[in-house]
Amino acid sequence: SSLAIASVALATIAIVSGFFFWPGLGVAFVGLVLALMALRRITRFPDEFEGKGIALFGILANVLILVGGTGFHTYIYLTEVPEGYTRVHFWELQNSIEGPDQPTQKAFEINGDPIFLKGYIHPSSGSGLLKRFILVPDLGTCCFGGQPKSSDMIEVTLDGGQATKAGLTKKKLAGTFILDQGARKLTDFDNAVFYRMKVDIIR
Repeated sequence: SSLAIASVALATIAIVSGFFFWPGLGVAFVGLVLALMALRRITRFPDEFEGKGIALFGILANVLILVGGTGFHTYIYLTEVPEGYTRVHFWELQNSIEGPDQPTQKAFEINGDPIFLKGYIHPSSGSGLLKRFILVPDLGTCCFGGQPKSSDMIEVTLDGGQATKAGLTKKKLAGTFILDQGARKLTDFDNAVFYRMKVDIIR
């Protein structure tokens, strides 16, 4: 059964993708569905299809990846925020596409607070090791979405002589969030920035 073989191939892909990026666990889910379909087909038509052992292995492998990957990412989510910081999601700082490009109510509420937030370094920030950069919420805004809106950007300054390598990997930051009442114009960006963050910890 080609479905059984495909389920094992997807399990192999999911081992890598699922543990690095939680959406990659969807590959294991698809692999599980294919393995179940293969087992059903082999059972109903034993003279036409074989590979029951492969299908069973595909079921077991994909289930283990789904369970293990879910537990792994859950553990990371529950333990990644340093003590003394509050998790903030980037979408809480973004206005809708139709709405005005201005600070959100959440931004006013957390002004001056120690927060934990995740995002991507915009390529216009430079290459190599960076001490200052613009943080954006996703790779679409970072690389394929053109100029980000003001509420899509945070001007980040690393404290304590820290530096981080530019790239397309997601960054985890803990530091003080600052809301500038008057937006600041920065080079390489059409829209001004009114969010800043002084970062104590970056991973």
